[in-house]
Amino acid sequence: MSDLTAIHQPVLLESCVALVSPALEHENSIVVDCTLGLAGHAIAFLKASPHARLIGIDRDAEALALATTRIAEAGLAQRFTPVHAAFDDFASVLENQQVDRVQAVFMDLGLSSLQIDEVERGFSYAQNAPLDMRMDVSQELTAAKILSEYDARELTFIFREYGEERFSRLIANAIVHQREETPITSSRQLNELVDRVVPKAHRPAGNPAKRVFQALRIEVNGELSKLARTLPQIAEHLGVGGRLVVESYHSLEDRTVKRFMVKGLNADVPPGLPVIPEDAKPVFSDLTRGAIKADESEIAGNPRSASVRLRAVELTRDLPDQWIRIFEESAQSLDSRAGKAHDQHQRSHHGFGRKG
Repeated sequence: MSDLTAIHQPVLLESCVALVSPALEHENSIVVDCTLGLAGHAIAFLKASPHARLIGIDRDAEALALATTRIAEAGLAQRFTPVHAAFDDFASVLENQQVDRVQAVFMDLGLSSLQIDEVERGFSYAQNAPLDMRMDVSQELTAAKILSEYDARELTFIFREYGEERFSRLIANAIVHQREETPITSSRQLNELVDRVVPKAHRPAGNPAKRVFQALRIEVNGELSKLARTLPQIAEHLGVGGRLVVESYHSLEDRTVKRFMVKGLNADVPPGLPVIPEDAKPVFSDLTRGAIKADESEIAGNPRSASVRLRAVELTRDLPDQWIRIFEESAQSLDSRAGKAHDQHQRSHHGFGRKG
């Protein structure tokens, strides 16, 4: 792990800088990197915008420490503030920094190279490791704990909803059956179980356990519910002309980001209304016209960029109260759905919803 540059290749770096930097031209402008990782994007933002300072948020303490070192080595420490937090603490982070409005917010929702390449973190299905998958190693919930405690219904839900796994029920039942004999604690065990269960004639390309690993990672870290809670907080703290730039790597993340942005790109009125009230007019302008994808040359040099979808919007006016309410209600709806498996599990452990 000594050569961080070799393992860390920021995805769509030039496109991200081109989208973020126009918002950072003025003195004392602020950009928040909600997913600091190893600071590849953050360093590029600071170099491209000499008047800006950056608040870097990461829930992974190891990544935060390494990123802080890299930024210092780049001579940028004076314009950088590291914060150990999950990004759904966005509003609290800004309050603690005595910041009300920011000019740009960036989110790279993929796993960092550190998390993927450190075998013992258990994120990768390609290598045998303990089933951990925690981005914040101080939390109690791990992938192994989910596999040992969630019932078949809860497992089926997360594999279907978060992994879009066609054989979620079969896999869930097999896990519950196997753990009666042997706890499932390693990626090799899980790989072998999925390999036995999923019919060979109906497998997608690649490792058949890929979707199951994705689903477990999302559940362990509460990724979709945190994302749904964070986006409205960001909108409420952008200054006029401020930009939100997001890189997503699977359809569930991208769908959540797209739905949020589309709401702000359209007027909040019934179809066909001849006059649009001022408060109902759109609050975002679309900077990417849909999603930007990696081209063949980037994918060849950095295979992890193959699934990226980059979207960006600019806030065109102060948010009326009506739009704050719209965004918050939308987030509550998404968060409620994303937290369903967690909620079911908690009720089960308090004596509700558990069968037999």
